[in-house]
Amino acid sequence: MDKLIIEGGTPLEGAIEVNGSKNAALPILLSSILLESPQTFRNVPDLRDIHTTRKLLELLGLHCAYDCERHEMRMEPGPLVPEAPYELVRTMRASVLCLGPLLARLGQAKVALPGGCAIGARPVDQHLKGFEKMGASFELEQGYIVGRCDRLRGAEITLDMPTVGGTENLIMGASIAEGETVLHNAAREPEIVDLANFLNSCGADIQGQGSSTITVRGVPKLIGADYAVMPDRIEAGTFLVAAGITGGRLFVKNCPMQALEAVVLKLQAMGMAFREEDGGVWASIDGPIQPCDLKTQPYPGFPTDMQAQLMAMMCLASGTSMVDERIFENRFMHASELVRMGARISITGHSAVVRGVPKLIGAEVMASDLRASASLVLAGLAAEGTTQVRRIYHLDRGYERIENKLCKVGAKIRREHEID
Repeated sequence: MDKLIIEGGTPLEGAIEVNGSKNAALPILLSSILLESPQTFRNVPDLRDIHTTRKLLELLGLHCAYDCERHEMRMEPGPLVPEAPYELVRTMRASVLCLGPLLARLGQAKVALPGGCAIGARPVDQHLKGFEKMGASFELEQGYIVGRCDRLRGAEITLDMPTVGGTENLIMGASIAEGETVLHNAAREPEIVDLANFLNSCGADIQGQGSSTITVRGVPKLIGADYAVMPDRIEAGTFLVAAGITGGRLFVKNCPMQALEAVVLKLQAMGMAFREEDGGVWASIDGPIQPCDLKTQPYPGFPTDMQAQLMAMMCLASGTSMVDERIFENRFMHASELVRMGARISITGHSAVVRGVPKLIGAEVMASDLRASASLVLAGLAAEGTTQVRRIYHLDRGYERIENKLCKVGAKIRREHEID
């Protein structure tokens, strides 16, 4: 198992590049189950979750070749297998997104209940209710969701909540279903728009993506077309915070500013300035970090995946900040580790009060999930002394060799292997 050792206190300066979006790439790659011809995906990040997805697709019958230097993945269809085993699904929650494509192509699917980060309950009931309206039936057998249908048929579906995974799964299943499917109260995240745009490039008929009502008219088949995955807005947001928390100045390449509007507004309230140029944005801060309050919400509100990073920056603000976490009930696990570094954070239920301190002190800390890992790295970059971030396998699920990128802009950070 690896850890990161960070010598903090250096303002970051220079250019740093954003890779393709993990959260967009995973459903897009899994949607290749629907295709009846070869497909090349570009701008695919070299991440643990991407390699897990490749292994899963190969087990399901596709032929996959990934060039990590070029960030390209080539898919070729093969005889499909309807079972996604627990050994892979337990490590990555997005694996459940093969359910819709398998039901649509084969009329059957056996998918292990998903795993992933331990940040709270993320049930799949909305996925199943939607597919039941489209004609599928489900049973739970020894930890597996077993679904069957003669054929998925279009339906009017109203989601109880705007679930991202549920919206993606149902869009994929509906794309080659019989008839028209209308999703009400759909999630609006940019990654869903990217998935719909990819499927449309393959011949699907999807309209309304990015709004709360999405209409999918099923087509007989989908044909592959080369496609570049959108930039990762959460990685980009993390780098924007890195500039602010260290008092540095970064040019963040391929930064999707429109998709980051809610984050940028909060960072501006905290004293950061942004200047867009061709190819990216300059991010800097002039003066002390200001406190701010935030509430996580579905897109276009403030993303829960940026909450931990903003909290790290709040720890050094000249005042008191409030965080209201409304998406996941267990997403403050990074707070106790930040406290080990000298932060003043108190938590009551889904709310956290962060009282700014003059400085953070390096310490040995433990990452509990992907975005918590990022917040601890950010805190370590700003802290006085040495910080060791352990259990960074979480970090590798969402950030491609982040230590190499940060070293290029002045960070003193290295990876070491440790034996538990």
